[in-house]
Amino acid sequence: LLACRVLDSATQPVRHAEFTVSDRNGHKIVGGETDPFGMILAMVPVGEYRLAVSSESFSPYRGSESVVEEGKCTGVKDILLQAAPLIPLPTPGEWEIERAHTRISFAARHIGLGRVFGHFDNFSGAIRVGESMEETAMHVVIDAASIDTNVKMRDEHLRSADFLDVDQYPTMEFYSDRFVHRGGNNWAITGGLTLHGVTRTVTLDATYGGLRVGMEGEPRAAIRATTELHREDYTINWQSMLARGIAVVGSNINIELNVQIVPRGTELEFK
Repeated sequence: LLACRVLDSATQPVRHAEFTVSDRNGHKIVGGETDPFGMILAMVPVGEYRLAVSSESFSPYRGSESVVEEGKCTGVKDILLQAAPLIPLPTPGEWEIERAHTRISFAARHIGLGRVFGHFDNFSGAIRVGESMEETAMHVVIDAASIDTNVKMRDEHLRSADFLDVDQYPTMEFYSDRFVHRGGNNWAITGGLTLHGVTRTVTLDATYGGLRVGMEGEPRAAIRATTELHREDYTINWQSMLARGIAVVGSNINIELNVQIVPRGTELEFK
């Protein structure tokens, strides 16, 4: 029995931390998540093992463990995870989305079997970074007609009144209400998304990637965010069924944003 307890710096259990037990050659033996008490329990053959533990907001742990004398428990070992160092945040001020290194994409279920992927080619966005990130606000506008799934006929159908109805609703817009820190480099960005003439509150699960200096000497920051939409919430109700009652297009739409921002007014040769 390999038994370990994963704790934070305040000796509180770290729940749902991911762990992997590997042999000396690096081959995975078992993996999973810690239980509500921060415990790792694994029945493994006698031998030497490598244990890796990771959890959001903590630095990863890697160590060696020995399991001796089959059927005998050697006691519970405490593993202390250290808080991960915070990445510097963008400086307060006006920033904007840098389109050349930003992608707004989506995936939808197709005939209950696979997924159809697409993205939007035209969009813009402004971010006002506050003195604290909780005071930050963002506004993103997407050209609905710029939808691209790499199939011309399908794209034309998506632009029609059956789906986005771009003649009547040419843009989609997101206005943030608040940024909430979830620990480490993880944030929740809540706001109103207007799509197909309907506004609903959505939450983006965001991971901040940090600050860098670009190839032209410009400061830039990156963020990845995801959310799930239900198209019926936005009165996009077109539906067609296969003979066995399987929907051609699923209800849930997974959205992924990989965004880079630069200070507003930055002039770049590569766009």
